[in-house]
Amino acid sequence: MEDLETYGKKFQKVKEEVGKVIIGYEDVVEDFLICLMTRGHLLLEGVPGIAKTTMIKVFTKAVDLDYERIQFTQDMLPADISGHYYYDQKSSEFELRKGPVFAQVLMADEINRAPPKTQSALIEAMQENQVTIEGKTLELPKPFFVIATRNPIETEGVYPLPEAQLDRFTIKSDMGYLNPDKELDMLRSKNADWDLEKANKVEENFGYRTQGLYEDVFLSEAVLEYIGDIVFETRNVDELVVGASPRAGEHLLYTSKAYALIHGRDYVIPDDVKEMAKRVIPHRLVVSVEAELEDLDAIQILEGILEDSVDAPKGDFSHN
Repeated sequence: MEDLETYGKKFQKVKEEVGKVIIGYEDVVEDFLICLMTRGHLLLEGVPGIAKTTMIKVFTKAVDLDYERIQFTQDMLPADISGHYYYDQKSSEFELRKGPVFAQVLMADEINRAPPKTQSALIEAMQENQVTIEGKTLELPKPFFVIATRNPIETEGVYPLPEAQLDRFTIKSDMGYLNPDKELDMLRSKNADWDLEKANKVEENFGYRTQGLYEDVFLSEAVLEYIGDIVFETRNVDELVVGASPRAGEHLLYTSKAYALIHGRDYVIPDDVKEMAKRVIPHRLVVSVEAELEDLDAIQILEGILEDSVDAPKGDFSHN
């Protein structure tokens, strides 16, 4: 692995390139990088008009990956995502017309507008990096990174995401409104020389090169047990009907390593785990009816677990 300082500069450069076009949301760009590095997928939630699509376009350009977008609708079929075979009269053979899923970065825009059968067409792709079309299994490009967007305020004409699919999203990232100063900066940029083309790629094939970098980051036994304690505790609180899955623990392990690397360390500390737990776990939890009546949500319950139920280890967590 290249030295930490070199990679740290490259990660910072990605944020700077995105920042030339998108004001704010540095934490969301960080989530993009973490998911890309850990071969994960991202669920991006935000109200319309907040620049979700533009951010994804700029990010994929900065990390030098190709990009496809699917606008999910109620009448969409699984074949619209994966592709289908058709009969070519010139060759007198069946030919494959590949769907947009055959891209390095797939933006599934407003994924909750499609019915569950269509949403589930992505599950095999997200988990196995492959799709099956009319009985034939085909590999997807590497890297393969799904960024699905969801509008949190729409209630008509939308479907809930199946829990099996939610569990396959490594991180759920929220794009809220900018604070007044940031939004004013955004308006100034639009009033001046704003241009989508201002962002440049950081390095040739950088997105591909980031794959698996987290694997060389050290994680001590004490921190590993801390991750396990957090996951186990989500299954033992009355406010939750469904706690975190084993996959959630796996994703928390990987993303904590990636987070440490982005922040210039080759080892994980408990604060890394605590920060990533808030991004990795809440969207996988099912809150009880009684807790909802008390206006408790998954994030609040998880914060209670992190602050009151599970003690973070203390000591030196480096491998020295």
